[in-house]
Amino acid sequence: MNQLSNKYPLEERTAKFGEEIIKFCKSIQTDSVSLPLVTQLVRSATSIGANYMEANGASSKRDFQNKIFICKKEAQETKHWLRMLATALPEKKEDLRRLWSEVQEMTLIFQKITSTLKNGHSIKTEN
Repeated sequence: MNQLSNKYPLEERTAKFGEEIIKFCKSIQTDSVSLPLVTQLVRSATSIGANYMEANGASSKRDFQNKIFICKKEAQETKHWLRMLATALPEKKEDLRRLWSEVQEMTLIFQKITSTLKNGHSIKTEN
């Protein structure tokens, strides 16, 4: 997944990340512990891209800033669920580590966007 870093604009990157999470979660044999974790992971991870799409269609700078902040929050939540799954499914740790690394990069990107906006600078996002 790290190859996405420089190859794709953020809109595509967030969508591909959501797809990777869906594929990963479909490969898991769920039980009473992993099922709620998987459900939460799918919700938060796919929400990153959905909120980024909303940000790109924002009606104002403030609306854009709020949606980007939600993207960052969802990315942070996704890291939490990946960590919990690593405990529940130690045999999947390598895949989970790769996914965590990608969402960590996105968290840093969204943090940079929000801090740039807070400082009154304009930003250019890739679509």
